[in-house]
Amino acid sequence: DRVGFLRGRARPASTLITRFIADHQGHREGPDGLRWGVESICTQLTELGVPIAPSTYYDHINREPSRRELRDGELKEHISRVHAANYGVYGARKVWLTLNREGIEVARCTVERLMTKLGLSGTTRGKARRTTIA
Repeated sequence: DRVGFLRGRARPASTLITRFIADHQGHREGPDGLRWGVESICTQLTELGVPIAPSTYYDHINREPSRRELRDGELKEHISRVHAANYGVYGARKVWLTLNREGIEVARCTVERLMTKLGLSGTTRGKARRTTIA
């Protein structure tokens, strides 16, 4: 059972690595097992080819959220509201148009990105075409 970010060739984002460390910190194997600390997890990750220093982890968890993260939090609420108010059929384009009509200035690509993160999508028209019958 390999962790998803250890499979690729490029170094994963620090956010993903710090989330992994936070999830596994303090984990015990068995009733008398040793507890995993931040430094030991960082050492193991470095040996596996994902270099990260414990100071990077602590800096990341103690930093203030960025302006983009704060704005994304606000926009996610508006996007979810507009999508739900329209019975879940609006896609990114119509959600974007509705938000701009309401006076919430946002780029269409931002709406697309946040809808993907929220797992929202619009309804597609027409019948799905089946090309192969297996």
